[in-house]
Amino acid sequence: MAATDWTPARLRATRALTPDIRLFEIEPTEPVAPVPPGSHLGVAVMIGERPDTRSYSLLDSGTDGLYRIAVKRLPDSRGGSAYMHGLEPGARLSISGPRNHFGLVPGRPGYLLVAGGIGITPLHAMALALHRAGSPFRLLYAARTRQDLALADELRARIGEKLQTVTDQEGGRIDLAAAIADLPAGGEAYVCGPYGMMEAARRAWAESGRPAQGLRFETFGTGGRHAAEAFTVRIPRLAREIVVPRHQTMLEALEAAGVGMIHDCRRGECGLCTVKILGVDGTVDHRDVFFSDAQKATNAQLCTCVSRVVGGGITIDTADRAG
Repeated sequence: MAATDWTPARLRATRALTPDIRLFEIEPTEPVAPVPPGSHLGVAVMIGERPDTRSYSLLDSGTDGLYRIAVKRLPDSRGGSAYMHGLEPGARLSISGPRNHFGLVPGRPGYLLVAGGIGITPLHAMALALHRAGSPFRLLYAARTRQDLALADELRARIGEKLQTVTDQEGGRIDLAAAIADLPAGGEAYVCGPYGMMEAARRAWAESGRPAQGLRFETFGTGGRHAAEAFTVRIPRLAREIVVPRHQTMLEALEAAGVGMIHDCRRGECGLCTVKILGVDGTVDHRDVFFSDAQKATNAQLCTCVSRVVGGGITIDTADRAG
């Protein structure tokens, strides 16, 4: 991974958006330029005694010199969200970026934004940018309950009927096929939410016959088909056997064990942290959006930053040739 430039910042204010989501206003020590929608900020955190990094999508362009992020405290958190929720205004932070792997392409004839839960964060910035530009768009936002619709009231006040919300509690469901059908030719869709939502969007988009490049994803890498559990990673060439705890990613466990890894996004998007699968006793829970469904079905590789194994262990090879 390339060296990261870290800069000091101060936590200016926090505010509860829902019982488990907090808004953080971060003030860099140096003036910052406005950032494009889809950008994310790296924040240095402490996981127990171990320093680490977490990436959070920016809620707006930061034209007032502040970076705003929203962080959900997750029950299966590896520690990052718990650390963030423990911060008080005035806390000193180290930040990197912003960077953008989820850029909004301008000039399209229409846009469909689909958010699930905390996946609203990058799409919040996109909706504001599209509204300012006068671009045609819809934002569909799903959550478990009305209480979980973070930022919905503020968004509705700014973009009006372009926002449509649904909740599981009220039996609501986003009709992805109909929403995609309403997009004009050449329109694009941007999706951020749980794994199941992204897979459903991928299927609906493919069935619509639209060009694959018109569907764009952002993932927060916290969900899969199976509940997280500990598993064992074997690397025969290095004569290593490493246990990945339930609250740690495979990438983190390999790094902690001194295995050289290449990585960037840590969200299952860039594919840099992939390893070759030599054998599996159990089931690979592919949680990335880098590989296609067909590639995942072969179980030839996996993204170590998000994907896991349940019911056993996995034998891999890595790019580390020092062992």
